[in-house]
Amino acid sequence: MTAPKATSAQSQADSGKSLLKASGVTGSMTMVSRVLGLVRDIVIARVFGTTDAADAFFLANKIPNFMRRLFAEGAFNQAFVPVLSEYRSLRSQTEVQQLINAVTGRLGGMLLLLTLIVMITAPWLAVPIAFGWYADQAEKFVLFVEMLRITFPYLLLISMTALCGAILNSYDRFAVPAITPAILNISLISCSFLLAPSLREPELALAWGVLIAGFAQLLFQLPFLARMRLLPRPTRAENHEGVKRIMRLMVPALFGVSVSQINLLLDTVIASLLVTGSVSWLYFSDRLMEMPLGTFGIAIAIVVLPSLSRKHAEASLGEFRETLDWALRLVCLIALPATLGLILIAEPLLITLFLSENFDVNDVISASGSLRAYALGLLAFMAIKILAPGYFARQNTSTPVRIGVVAMLVNMVLNILFYLAGLAHIGLALATSMAALVNAVLLWFGLRQADVFHFQAGWLRFGLQLLLGNAAMTIFILMLCDPWQQWLEYSLITQVGNLLLLITGAVALYASMLWLAGLRWHHLYR
Repeated sequence: MTAPKATSAQSQADSGKSLLKASGVTGSMTMVSRVLGLVRDIVIARVFGTTDAADAFFLANKIPNFMRRLFAEGAFNQAFVPVLSEYRSLRSQTEVQQLINAVTGRLGGMLLLLTLIVMITAPWLAVPIAFGWYADQAEKFVLFVEMLRITFPYLLLISMTALCGAILNSYDRFAVPAITPAILNISLISCSFLLAPSLREPELALAWGVLIAGFAQLLFQLPFLARMRLLPRPTRAENHEGVKRIMRLMVPALFGVSVSQINLLLDTVIASLLVTGSVSWLYFSDRLMEMPLGTFGIAIAIVVLPSLSRKHAEASLGEFRETLDWALRLVCLIALPATLGLILIAEPLLITLFLSENFDVNDVISASGSLRAYALGLLAFMAIKILAPGYFARQNTSTPVRIGVVAMLVNMVLNILFYLAGLAHIGLALATSMAALVNAVLLWFGLRQADVFHFQAGWLRFGLQLLLGNAAMTIFILMLCDPWQQWLEYSLITQVGNLLLLITGAVALYASMLWLAGLRWHHLYR
């Protein structure tokens, strides 16, 4: 009986190493993209600032990016990856190709029709989205409509890109989809300098940069799929069994997105009623919060979903539970220090990255408030990325959607309450974080009730190790970080040097304290 146990333990360790390696590759490539994204945001803040036109672009870009959560990262991806993983495990290569072709034809056709409708009806659709501008700022509203027409086709392009990325991820080719978003950042940076000076409204260059990036991202991934002989070729296959299953799995999520749209509408209506700059402050603080979330949280989720889907198809419940537990530990390891860091050095971070004649001290103070509010929900945001695949991998899309509806209703109510309480843009960020916490707790409780997730042994010790590491890091930052008002007097070189010292010192101390507390590298994959 000893040999099988040893073999099983070795298999689990190898699986853990493989997942950790895949997460590392994905995280590394995503980090490149996020660093470029940070450079992009610095460029936008310093070149364009928080003007009316910048607000118009951020809102126009938010609409297709939000909707891609449905067609790319949301309902479609969550329904497509488990079915594709099952086809890969149990069907022939020809059947996999037929599934990909049929899905491409159905998804592409739907999105093309939607894109045409939105571009034609944009002046009317924009009224409820930006009602505050429609009522009081006609020029800003007209510019928003123009930008929406330019940026909305990005939804079709990025959704096709996400389809290609989902195929690559399902075949353990994680690096290419992870590095692809860097193309968007390169496009926006380039257009800010090369295209903006020649346009009547310089901020229009950002909208064109989004559209150019959409084409470039899709074209970048196609050769890799061609090499795998899985290049999508759109076909009409109304009765394809796999497409029918994917559509059935998507229906509950589509219902959930209708609630998301109402929630988005309420967010944007409230933001358009606030002072100029509110949309921009939320954007820049959200982007900083997205650095750890996008680099690590989404990277882990991308790796976990195909793995969980295969384990479910193979009826490996024990490994399914262990994979979820492993991912949640990794999230806690990263999210807790990131949360503390964003809260403690919010102003120094914003001053160093964005302060300029177009992004002044008032912008720093305003954006720091929403950054702290978003940071409070970082652990919940990352946990959702891990817990939700626990449902999707089992082809259960209805339960997380019901939970998401509850969280979104909470968000809507809190948005209104915080707006009436005078919390302005900070209230919108805080409502988002609190709703994410509700979402994460309900997802965890549902997995526990379904008996597919149990905390594995060692959480108490792990929690104490995290407590020690984060406490030491907090003390280090409080002792070394000068008051933020003093940062205003520093040169840019001094600001950058101090910020690098704080971040690298805090990370090194955090890792050292974890090591002294007994946490070792192999603990991350066993």
